[in-house]
Amino acid sequence: MNPLYFLVGFGCYLLLMIGLSFWVSRGQRNQDDFLLAGRKVSGGLTFGTTIATMIGTGTSMGAVGYAYGHGWTGMMYGVGGAVGILLLASCFASVRELKFSTMSEELSYYTGANRWVKQGSALLIFLASLGWLGAHIIGGALYLSWMTGLDMLSAKLLITLAFTIYVAIGGYKAVVWTDSLMAIILFSGFLLMGFSAVQAVGGWQPLTQFWQQASAQQLFHPLNTLPAISLAVAVAVGVLATPSFRQRIYSGRSVSSVRRSFLFAGGLYLCFAFIPALIGVSARFLLPELANPQFAFTSLAVLVLPTLAAMLVLLAGLSATLSSASSDSIAAVTVVMHDLQQGLGRPPLTGRRAVWASRLAVLLVSLSAFTLSLLSNNLVGYITSMIATLMSGLCVVGLLGRFWLRLTWQGGVAALVVAVSSSLSILSHADWLAFWGNPVLPALALASTASVLVSLWTKPGLNRQQALLKLHQQSPVCSNHTNSDDVLPGSSDPKLS
Repeated sequence: MNPLYFLVGFGCYLLLMIGLSFWVSRGQRNQDDFLLAGRKVSGGLTFGTTIATMIGTGTSMGAVGYAYGHGWTGMMYGVGGAVGILLLASCFASVRELKFSTMSEELSYYTGANRWVKQGSALLIFLASLGWLGAHIIGGALYLSWMTGLDMLSAKLLITLAFTIYVAIGGYKAVVWTDSLMAIILFSGFLLMGFSAVQAVGGWQPLTQFWQQASAQQLFHPLNTLPAISLAVAVAVGVLATPSFRQRIYSGRSVSSVRRSFLFAGGLYLCFAFIPALIGVSARFLLPELANPQFAFTSLAVLVLPTLAAMLVLLAGLSATLSSASSDSIAAVTVVMHDLQQGLGRPPLTGRRAVWASRLAVLLVSLSAFTLSLLSNNLVGYITSMIATLMSGLCVVGLLGRFWLRLTWQGGVAALVVAVSSSLSILSHADWLAFWGNPVLPALALASTASVLVSLWTKPGLNRQQALLKLHQQSPVCSNHTNSDDVLPGSSDPKLS
């Protein structure tokens, strides 16, 4: 495939995204419009942006490449993602009623509106958003570098500029519209790739025979049960604790629309989990000497598809990284504008001034993520290490707080600190890391234990009703939407039922 054709196609795609961003940005009058699309995102758009993010960098580069090296266990990536989104639908969709703007507000609510939990979780959420954004930059750069011959530094810079432009123009509304458009192309492209791969192999029988022979000869890297489970859990935790998924809850039109969208997205992605593994195993059959498994998807597309179809599929794969990046970019900006700015004691901005400040924050977030992406080119290792270190504690506080009214702010802080320290300890010991696969399981277990013990040892602070009122008094955006009578559905406290 001529690299020039691909660059032209990529340029046309960007112009389409920029034009769409200009169109949807009309009528943005305040920060709520820019960061949360006015909290009026329909169920269809929520479904579209969720699917586009799920079938993003981790799937197209990570899951396919993982299956290339480990066989059908590559399905664990998709299984973990589906479980995460289904749990999000069942456990947290109802939080939409509370009109939060950021995940750190939600976590603080569970611990009596404590400012240490709010600011500590805000910092971790911001770093996690930068981490995900860096992963998408790496994935997109791998695509672009492989297709065009650009060096990785130039490719990362071009990918960063690409999503920064249309996110800065259109905000969250541009994100959900561009994501939904790309979701259709992405899903179609993966199905086409899976069908074409089986046809190129010669059908199911040769593929089955190859798998049996490869397993007997240990051509695939052996993978123990524990690391495979760790991979699935890491991806599920990533969904439960990734701020961009929470932002889809906060911006949704209603609880029912959010829940339906997540349930449909989780069910579809669970069925879809087989496709990346099929593509990875087929690539191992057809391209056994591939030097870098992360290029299994791109290499197979060029091999089994006609030139025009291959270019469209690869552009769709590249757009997957951009759609995922745009979601995490706007999530990071929301934390900056709502939580970190408040932590510095600065008065909140209002009106059009807040919109322009948010656009400036998009540029600063993109620059920070680009710098972070320079640290690694290993996508799966980068993602799993980042999830275990930054998100395990957030996941523990969210799950415990949602269902256990006894959680205290000291228990929340303990979960955040223990998760980070235990993950870093395992990452620093190669033998421990080899045993677990990634640090997420011990980080979750230790953080949960520490949080429960410390909470039982300390006194509770404000109850949920008081905490909600305090948070909304601190946030002018929230106070316009919710009063002290708003409650969390499903709470065991009769006053909060």
